[in-house]
Amino acid sequence: MAKPKSQRPDKAAGVAGADKYLQAKKRRRALMGKIGKKSIALLSAAPQRTRSNDTEYPYRQDSDFYYLTGFTEDNAVLALIPGRKQGEVVLFCQPKDKTKELWTGILTGPEQARTRLLLDEAYPISMIDDILPGLMDGCERVYYCMEREPTFDQRVSGWVKNIRSRTRMGAKAPHEFVLLDPLLHEMRLFKSKSEIALMQTAADISARAHKRAMLAAREGRHEYHLEAELVHEFMMSGSRAPAYNSIVAAGANACILHYIENRDPLRDGDLVLIDAGCEYDYYAADITRTFPVSGHFSAEQKALYGIVLKAQLEAIAVTRPGVPWDEPHHVTVRIITHGLVELGLLKGDPDKLIETGAYRDFYMHRAGHWLGIDVHDAGSYLCNDKPRRLEPGMVMTVEPGIYVSPDNKKVAKKWRGIGIRIEDDVLVTKTGNKVLSDGVPKTTEAIETLMARRV
Repeated sequence: MAKPKSQRPDKAAGVAGADKYLQAKKRRRALMGKIGKKSIALLSAAPQRTRSNDTEYPYRQDSDFYYLTGFTEDNAVLALIPGRKQGEVVLFCQPKDKTKELWTGILTGPEQARTRLLLDEAYPISMIDDILPGLMDGCERVYYCMEREPTFDQRVSGWVKNIRSRTRMGAKAPHEFVLLDPLLHEMRLFKSKSEIALMQTAADISARAHKRAMLAAREGRHEYHLEAELVHEFMMSGSRAPAYNSIVAAGANACILHYIENRDPLRDGDLVLIDAGCEYDYYAADITRTFPVSGHFSAEQKALYGIVLKAQLEAIAVTRPGVPWDEPHHVTVRIITHGLVELGLLKGDPDKLIETGAYRDFYMHRAGHWLGIDVHDAGSYLCNDKPRRLEPGMVMTVEPGIYVSPDNKKVAKKWRGIGIRIEDDVLVTKTGNKVLSDGVPKTTEAIETLMARRV
């Protein structure tokens, strides 16, 4: 028999819990100011996801829904109706049910949800088909995240049809459907002080996990042993899960960008690339380090590593307000291309190699992405069809890499199968930036010094 599922209830105790709900209330107010009166915004909680037969994955709330509520239960719908006199914020959620709670954990229930989440009204989810059409009646626009959950799309359509069926009795159905994502995701792009604090905690936990994995690495162990060290540190520090599938790639596996099998042995002479970060109270860290199994870099490994590190440091240096978001990437392309030419892995004029994209044989991804509640977080990268400029409160990764395929016959054999990436989480501040993930060594000297402590 599978172990009964448990679901940790939201806890209002303590400053952190109260602040979470207060922040969500402020976000709802800001969003309602953007959609205006005669509008309604609808958001659905994430559904449970089946893992196998009748067992499910550990539940994880929809990021947008959590951002506006702090609520972690499934089978719930949030309605925002700016200007509604009876109440602008209405939640539908599961009612208290002692039998269900015996099997799957304590439910908050509408009454506690209303007070705890700082809502105007809350009702059992079973009443939604009776109440929600009335909330939509008279609204001109419906904002929601279309085509994310087909079942919810059908329900929204059904509620509108309900209103239209009563037009002869004076009901007024919405006539415009608007994507909520652009407004909401623009808000999520800028992190508050409380969000930054959570991201710093996630980064600190993840940094300790990376160091733990470095100290555990040695020939004869496997990639999954290092993954176990990561998860151990995450869980012991209060993180309930990795923010994404951890990458522990030894040797040539590091040349597979999203390698997650994590099953091969570690061998002296090889590097290990670990791309891993925890999720702490719904906020993600995303850190990559590359280090030698033996504790010492070879000459070839050190040469390539030096190029990647120089590219990353200079890209971080230009990560500041007013700079186009993709400028750090362009910096990494220039440095990596010049470095590969100097080492003889690329031949020709660096500017022309960049123009033709020849560097992509070794560096085929962008140097970063937004980071927040999602590891690849919400927010547009363009403004008026041009790369948007960085502003304080944005958090992005900076993660250049060099990957020499084991099948690349254009380069000498000594280079083949080496994969290196270095990634940090960078907050844009008013005066420049702050590296949230600087708790992990990343120079070759610092890495070798740390690994010399292995027993």
